[in-house]
Amino acid sequence: MQKPGTTLPKTIIDFAVQCHTCRKWRKLETEEHFEEFRSKHTKDRFHCNKLPGTTCEDTTNIINYDSSRVWAMDKPNIPKTPQGFKRIVSMRNDCSKLDVQYLTPQEKKIRSSVEMACYLDKHPEFKDLSPSDFSFMAPKLMRDTVPKIVVKDPASGTKQKKNDKNKQ
Repeated sequence: MQKPGTTLPKTIIDFAVQCHTCRKWRKLETEEHFEEFRSKHTKDRFHCNKLPGTTCEDTTNIINYDSSRVWAMDKPNIPKTPQGFKRIVSMRNDCSKLDVQYLTPQEKKIRSSVEMACYLDKHPEFKDLSPSDFSFMAPKLMRDTVPKIVVKDPASGTKQKKNDKNKQ
């Protein structure tokens, strides 16, 4: 659980995938490895044995789904990020949702498919890419893992620390 006064990480720290057979979550070494599994999720379900030397009985690389970290679930079959680009997913300060943007090889931040279409039109070196090669669909923030110390005030739209003294 997040300690009062500390800040939550803004970007993704770990990548994990769930085994279709044993339902265990396995921590992956790289974002690229995660994107490979995610991009073909429904066509080729993940099983523990797809990790070298790993079986469902193996206890290494297991990561527990719990509130010790904030979890977000990406949609399946999102295309792999094209080479030279970086997909950045960040959490808003109020922990209300996640935002997706891409960093281009020229380090320009792109925040929407419309912006990406304009960017690709202006850069003929990426003529083989289309806006559909990029997904701006944000992962679903798993509310049950967001620390309770940050609560969004629906009236003002601002975040407030939860005051435990008022509980009685």
